[in-house]
Amino acid sequence: MPTDLERQTRIERNSTDGDAYLIEGERRAMALGNRGPIRFDAAGNLHPDILEAYSRCGFYVFEGVIGPEELAEVERDFLDILDRLPVDKGALVDRHGRPALGVDNTMPVLGWTKPLGDPLGGTGILADRMPVKMSEPEAASTAPEHVVYSLFGALQFSTAALRVYGHPQLLAVAAAINGHDFTPFSETWIWKEPGLGASIAWHQDGITHWESPDLDEGTHGFNYQMQLYGTTAATGLWVVPGSHRGGKVDIRAIAAKAGGDRFPDAVPVICKPGDVSITSRQALHGSFANTSLDWRSSLTFGFHRRRSVLDAPFVSIGTIDDAPKAYTDEVIARRSRVIGYAIAARHQHFPDEKPFSYRPHRLNGLQYAWDAEAEADMKDYNALDIAI
Repeated sequence: MPTDLERQTRIERNSTDGDAYLIEGERRAMALGNRGPIRFDAAGNLHPDILEAYSRCGFYVFEGVIGPEELAEVERDFLDILDRLPVDKGALVDRHGRPALGVDNTMPVLGWTKPLGDPLGGTGILADRMPVKMSEPEAASTAPEHVVYSLFGALQFSTAALRVYGHPQLLAVAAAINGHDFTPFSETWIWKEPGLGASIAWHQDGITHWESPDLDEGTHGFNYQMQLYGTTAATGLWVVPGSHRGGKVDIRAIAAKAGGDRFPDAVPVICKPGDVSITSRQALHGSFANTSLDWRSSLTFGFHRRRSVLDAPFVSIGTIDDAPKAYTDEVIARRSRVIGYAIAARHQHFPDEKPFSYRPHRLNGLQYAWDAEAEADMKDYNALDIAI
């Protein structure tokens, strides 16, 4: 378990350990020209250089979005989450004997795996988005039988994470890319402990619109990842640049040609603490099991175009009563309340920062506050996650 943000973040961001694939991938990643601070032009539009690089590569690294003080607040919540995890898969208590995180939730909130495993690749789940299993290094004999690698519906467990979600510049970028009526996607905290962290098999996130005549590079939305401890070539996400522009790719064929899970055209998303990457959900991406000495902790959330979501079939990740058949106006509005809560929570904590104004709420005269009632309303909010 990490204990201190500054100590856990390596000054020398190099965990390649002489691995030629990691070294070459990092070199090509840093030469792409798709990183820098969030910038807007004189008219308040997202800078065209950012839009060009994001469109060309399918991902971009926004540097220095979250400052050290806010990162420390996020870390405190992250450490509390780790401390409250069940002592083992299926357990109802944490290591202190308290009710474990998520035991009173209706929706599933924890993703489990064997140490250094691939819990999803080759399983056929998630619409068979991950058809190829990743290599699974052997963990130490002292490793536990199971480890948690993800927390779903993460914003209900961390007010600091909710405030990051409400960051005005990140929401402004979402509006610039997906339109001012953008909708939520889902929010998952993903982490990889040194010597234990799981791989995430190669995949494209989109499901619904691959055969649509209106398909373009942004149809299935995008993901943000806010990096608490930074990422290296050994710990971070890998993306095949430009793969978001060509429709559905044949992952099995790519793996067969590569002779394994090290795809030659992929590059790692290299981040420092507080950087936020944005990745097209249509880009081919994945990550390797964490055999390095570094922690990875990625707060992951995304946004969609409303026109991609409206009336698309509803996809549930759990069992909920009276699940809707489609993402109607009412379902979208209900799920979008999280945006209002996040903006309110952030403004409450950072009163001198100009808050983002979310157009659908403004046009409908909706006002949100962050208080005990709102916090209670967040429980199991991920029952209405929007997956397309």
